[in-house]
Amino acid sequence: MEQKNKDVIQKFYQEFFNEHIIESADKYVREDYIQHNPGVGQGREALKEAFAEKFVEHPEFCLNIKMMIAEKDMVAVYLKNVDQQGNTRCRVVDIYRLEDGKLAEHWDVLQPC
Repeated sequence: MEQKNKDVIQKFYQEFFNEHIIESADKYVREDYIQHNPGVGQGREALKEAFAEKFVEHPEFCLNIKMMIAEKDMVAVYLKNVDQQGNTRCRVVDIYRLEDGKLAEHWDVLQPC
């Protein structure tokens, strides 16, 4: 289960955050997605709306996964937001709970550079 959950996260980050395919959230995120980041609303549609705006404002936005740790239905992801020159803009730890192969719940911690 752990490897399968890590694979879901890897595909989600590539398609959603790096290729900016907003609709890919429909494949990877539950409709009733619980968001613990106060800057993003609850549910899959709120996630899509928040990042659709961000990707328009920052078309270069990219997240590079550096490490993932999985246990049972939880996956922790350590990543960096980098600019087009490869410079780190910030570091992030995202923690997800998956349910039925989809992201069900999210927490995060951000470290600006």
